[in-house]
Amino acid sequence: MHDSVREDETAAQPEPSGEPASSGLLSDIGRLAHAVRSLFGAQITLLAAELGLARSAVSWLLGAGLAATVAGVGLGLTLLGLIGLLLAKWFHSWIWAFVGMAVLEVLALFGAIMLFRRCMHWMSLPATRQEWRAIMHDTLRRAEHDIEAGKGEGPR
Repeated sequence: MHDSVREDETAAQPEPSGEPASSGLLSDIGRLAHAVRSLFGAQITLLAAELGLARSAVSWLLGAGLAATVAGVGLGLTLLGLIGLLLAKWFHSWIWAFVGMAVLEVLALFGAIMLFRRCMHWMSLPATRQEWRAIMHDTLRRAEHDIEAGKGEGPR
């Protein structure tokens, strides 16, 4: 029924030659080595491209961070100016508005300093120091025990 297919298959088969089978194996190994080299070459090229993108991304991140900082400072100054203007309208005097702004900024600075000092105090509480000392003593005892246990074994 499908004789034409059978004839094509027999025509496509190579004729036996006098060469040993190992040359086919060697060519297969050579092609495999070339494919592996090509694959790893592509991977290295991809890695180099990704590292280039990462370097570029770091520059862009630093630029974006700088832009965000400038925008944040600008926003802060604008808000301070707006608050000063509102205080000037309320007090009917620019001098009293500046004094009010100075008082608000001193209070904010004092609050930030107190928060910082509280955080530093939490880090230096006696319980924290005792826990740290206990961890160091335990580690030291364990290390000394391991050294003593290792003396009886001899050289490795």
